[in-house]
Amino acid sequence: MELSQLETFLAVVAEKSFSRAAARLHRTQPAVSQVIRKLEEELGEPLFERASRDGTLTAAGDVLREYAERLLRLREEASSALAEVKALERGRLTLAANEYTCLYLLPVLDAFRRHCPHISILVQRSLASRIPDQVLGRTVELGIVSYRPEDDPLGAIGVYSDDLVFIVPPHHALAREKKVRIRDIGAENFIAHNVPSPMRQRVEESFAKHKTPLNIGVELPSLEAIKRFVASGNGVAFVPALTVQAEAQRGEVVIVDVPELAYARKLWLVYRKYGTPSYAALAFLRIVRTLSRERGLPYLYDEKANSTSKKQQSETVG
Repeated sequence: MELSQLETFLAVVAEKSFSRAAARLHRTQPAVSQVIRKLEEELGEPLFERASRDGTLTAAGDVLREYAERLLRLREEASSALAEVKALERGRLTLAANEYTCLYLLPVLDAFRRHCPHISILVQRSLASRIPDQVLGRTVELGIVSYRPEDDPLGAIGVYSDDLVFIVPPHHALAREKKVRIRDIGAENFIAHNVPSPMRQRVEESFAKHKTPLNIGVELPSLEAIKRFVASGNGVAFVPALTVQAEAQRGEVVIVDVPELAYARKLWLVYRKYGTPSYAALAFLRIVRTLSRERGLPYLYDEKANSTSKKQQSETVG
């Protein structure tokens, strides 16, 4: 049973005549009769009373009419819903980020919501190491990570440039200094994240290179906890600049420059390179690109860093 057959059937029901239905459908009467005959053969039931000239339905025909109208309404609703998705009047965007990279998303999502208020957003918090697998597994459509994944099926766009900064409590002796050297902070009590990372490894290597001890007295499970612990005078820490802007502006912590640890890293937006992005994802990428153009650094839209060709990029991420 095809929808085109049901359309023909309902036209005959509405017009109460095979000839008038044929004229309405811009078809010949024999063609309409053939469609109805084939439909009856498939169902194994007559649909019209043949002795009647006004298109009277049989009991089977009356049942089919109800379901045919329902099915065609569903088709219209589906077409309308798809048009709304394309017009960004409905839809959903799913992203994955960790505690750190989620902070980058906040201003981007603010702009996205203003441009696409009807799109619902779900940001899943995840470990950075798991985000590429979530994108590949289609658990989420986009992910934000602080390293560039090596998986070939993943595309990556540089979207933010962030620095590692040294923070101390406001009443700390070093808070009055504009910059210090690594050897000046060897006696400090450091607060660190309890999840190993490439950035922590680089810090440890730098301290070892300068023959300076790195005294990690406390390890905590979140950046928020680290900042609060430093602010309350319990030690010092290295954290991403993005995570401590508000606290530094409020004077809760002080950022002191350590030139020997001037490490910048990019945040990467990752997506399925060979997938078909949703209209919501394409709109999100346009917002990311616009934000980069309007605000400049540290916001980026670095497609050159992507290993795909320009043709692949345009086909994949619009």
